[in-house]
Amino acid sequence: MNDATSAAQDIRTQIIWSRMIAAVEEQARSLIRAGFSTSTREAGDVSAGVFNPEGEMLAQAVTGTPGHINSMARSVRHFLDVFPAETMQPGDAYITNDPWKATGHLTDLTVVTPVHRDGRMIALFACTTHVVDIGGNGPSPESRHVFGEGLFIPIMKIADRGTMNDVLLQIIRANVREPVQVEGDVFALVACNEIGGRRLQQILDEYGLADLDEVGRSILETSGRAMRRAIAALPRGTWRNHIRIDGYESPIDLVAAVTVTADEILIDMEGTSGLSAFGINCPLCYTEAYAAFGVKCLVAPALPNNAATLACIRITAPEDCIANAPFPRPVVARSTIGMFLPDLVFGCFEQALKDTVPAESTGCLWNIRLGSAGGGGHTPFMVTSFHSGGAGARPADDGLSATPFPSGIRNVPVEVTEAITSLVVWEKAYRPDSGGAGRWRGGLGQTMVIGNRAPQPLTLYARFERVENPARGRQGGQPGASGAVSLASGTRLKAKGMQAIPPGDAVIIAMPGGGGYGDPASRDPDLVARDVLLGFVTAAAAQAEYKVVLHADGAVDADATARLRAG
Repeated sequence: MNDATSAAQDIRTQIIWSRMIAAVEEQARSLIRAGFSTSTREAGDVSAGVFNPEGEMLAQAVTGTPGHINSMARSVRHFLDVFPAETMQPGDAYITNDPWKATGHLTDLTVVTPVHRDGRMIALFACTTHVVDIGGNGPSPESRHVFGEGLFIPIMKIADRGTMNDVLLQIIRANVREPVQVEGDVFALVACNEIGGRRLQQILDEYGLADLDEVGRSILETSGRAMRRAIAALPRGTWRNHIRIDGYESPIDLVAAVTVTADEILIDMEGTSGLSAFGINCPLCYTEAYAAFGVKCLVAPALPNNAATLACIRITAPEDCIANAPFPRPVVARSTIGMFLPDLVFGCFEQALKDTVPAESTGCLWNIRLGSAGGGGHTPFMVTSFHSGGAGARPADDGLSATPFPSGIRNVPVEVTEAITSLVVWEKAYRPDSGGAGRWRGGLGQTMVIGNRAPQPLTLYARFERVENPARGRQGGQPGASGAVSLASGTRLKAKGMQAIPPGDAVIIAMPGGGGYGDPASRDPDLVARDVLLGFVTAAAAQAEYKVVLHADGAVDADATARLRAG
């Protein structure tokens, strides 16, 4: 093959690869459009991807969350262990919510669908979504084992040669509080895989391909080489970090040692706290997902996510630590651990890659999970509204406010929540002074006040972090503000567990802020004045934290500021 032919072949492969990415993006968007629950259609808590017959992920949708995408990337092989490729038939589809073989807890449903061409299985499409309910104790982490957390669906057929498994659907409907929404999401999962499969067939027809074997090999080889090059450019060595988070019954220490070799990055979580009696334990698949995401953010953010790039990152955790929970430990709130792992990894790399790593973020989402038993003419409901505190400041910019990092999940508009329940959101606003002070300010948290229009109690399923241990700053930046949960009547609520909100009262959710970056006294005074004008920072904090004095009209008092900063 001459150079011109080789170049043309490379271009053709790249075009096909891009078309495959477009196909899985269409797959994910179809899932969101067809989804019934707010977590699917509003928050986009989904993932989608295409895999070769060996179960290796070739391409993923940009739409989705790292915890779903990276754990699903490994889950398809579990499906093939139960249903070998040669036994799969056109029209078949398979489902599970096994936390240890899919994405970490029962509330996520994963569906895998084979694609056949000329009588041979040539690819698999997989997708995941977070359903609004799966029964059991709901989203509360108070169960002592996974059996109390809801309906456990082993890897099994949801469709057999085009016919849906109505027995399984009946079991699902009988075990959940929102049967219409959950069943609707199951059909959306199956349908979006079919759309991805049809789009792939069109691509193969257009380019005259019988299968994805050659293209798949090229994708994985190219990705693997690029990832190894990115790793080779890093300093070699081992760096350690630890983060303390609130935990449930006691504080939890997350510990990591990151080792960079010539072509691999190893993450060892030896020293991490042991298991919890409550459902904040994390299966290793979810630990791997978010730890690998943290590496990719810093080392190779522009490279596509697939089996080859992920293979260059290896994570180990001691058995029976909270980051490697075995069956049947409770795991419903595994995001309590998983979403802190990028910051844990960042703290290791910060020692090797100066002026590259942002300050710590809120980490774990501050989702508001509320339920009502109904009665008296009012419909019962279970709803999850996705929200977040602030992200950490970056080395050359402020942190993003009320923005979920690392999950990237979208906020659920309050109007949607109010339209489908009797809830009313009385307030939703940025929380002043919650972003950690620094040369670059941490992202702000937000305050929400929520009540019930119906004269009935609500149940709050609390799973909040950063109440006792705020997000830390970097390079002299200050920590973000801690979070808090209380009733409007004045009672302070626990950060975790089921709690009642009496009729006529409201819950106040004050979300934490991200850490600051750099010395606050080095922040541009004009930026501080702007923050005060916008309500992000109070005038008192401007003077106390940033050493900036403002005139009554909000302008910077340059002389007074210079004297204050000079000490």
